[in-house]
Amino acid sequence: LPLHYRMHFAVLVFASVATMTTFGLDNGLMRTPPMGWLAWERYRCDIDCKNDPKNCISENLFIDMADRLFEDGWKELGYVYVNIDDCWSSMERDKDGRLQPDPNRFPGGIQRLARYMHDRGLKLGIYGDMGTHTCGGYPGTTLDKIEIDAQTFADWEVDMFKFDGCYSNAVEQELGYPLMSKALNATGRPIGYSCSWPAYQGGLPPKVNYTQLGQICNLWRNYGDIQDSWNSVLSIVDWFFENQDVLATAAGPGRWNDPDMLVIGDFGLSMEQSRSQMALWAIMAAPLFMSNDLRTISSGAQSILQNKMIISINQDPLGIQGRRILKEKVGIEVFWRPLSNNASALVFFSRRTDMPYRYKTSLSKLNYTTGSYKFTDVYTGKTDVLKDSTEFVVSVNPTGVVMWYVSAPGKLKYHPFIRGGKLHGPAYDAEENTFPQVFL
Repeated sequence: LPLHYRMHFAVLVFASVATMTTFGLDNGLMRTPPMGWLAWERYRCDIDCKNDPKNCISENLFIDMADRLFEDGWKELGYVYVNIDDCWSSMERDKDGRLQPDPNRFPGGIQRLARYMHDRGLKLGIYGDMGTHTCGGYPGTTLDKIEIDAQTFADWEVDMFKFDGCYSNAVEQELGYPLMSKALNATGRPIGYSCSWPAYQGGLPPKVNYTQLGQICNLWRNYGDIQDSWNSVLSIVDWFFENQDVLATAAGPGRWNDPDMLVIGDFGLSMEQSRSQMALWAIMAAPLFMSNDLRTISSGAQSILQNKMIISINQDPLGIQGRRILKEKVGIEVFWRPLSNNASALVFFSRRTDMPYRYKTSLSKLNYTTGSYKFTDVYTGKTDVLKDSTEFVVSVNPTGVVMWYVSAPGKLKYHPFIRGGKLHGPAYDAEENTFPQVFL
């Protein structure tokens, strides 16, 4: 298309996206992706406190993790949520029909645990399921229990609620997920709302309506549970970026796609793979919920998770989800995300398993416009300046990444976007500060 048609189209698209965003969930929460710690991947449903007291699902585990977030520099970086997952409750509701924590494992109750978090500047998240039972077999929140459970969580001073979908059907989900959103808001307490609805419906339209999800949920699980393995991380990355045209438009301040937890610091990923997960989750504007043991985490894993520049990329206030822009036959893939202040993030990712690969390209080949660009390697701290036309080589380790924060020139007109698997432009107008058309 001629330039003036393309620019007109871009403005029209931006207007339609901007209109849609005004209907986002109106609780004012999670304007950047939430960050914190979540029990499930690392601790699952370990309730054997007699034989495994340090690792069982109990108030002691969450107090331990809160202490680590508070004392080891995590909180200041934004990791503020401490999230309970499944297997926390008693097998029976109380005499008034309310959920109650297991008295042996949570003797102080949930409200006292919430106050422990709040006293340290942290937040408490909790888990429920809209079926007859949770995935772990504990009492579920059926349609008739939604209001009482929402009020119970508010009374306990909970800050986030994850609503799973085991033992429920599509009709119940269609009713229950919006009802819970309404019930949480009606309590008057700000409670971030994580929905698992799309994951139970295949994650894609027409079964999943992302416009509706953005109106009722702060974040949502689109895909299956992460496991502590590189294959699991790769399968999630592949699904998210193969479906990026659908998913990226759904995300924005207060409404996020959730590719699931960070397993950095556990047992399945190498350091290279850990750097890759962190970089790709930042490109995706993903929630950053670690599931690991913060009491024994290695310094290497901690330095990845506490990398300030990657966190700042993840937390960019524009909240635009990035994209894969190139998939080379040699096994190198390039990902890009637009950021505030005319900046952007680039990730060069290697699927190779043989040896470091020297990938040669230039910024102009990646659709950057004429000019000089400052880049910082977020893992090494190396900074340099490149002209758009200057060819450069990045050496990318097997299953690893090179990630750059790129500062744009004073006036940037175009940036890449994808249609039909090819790079196109323009997608960015510095004068109008219009990004979202990147994602059509």
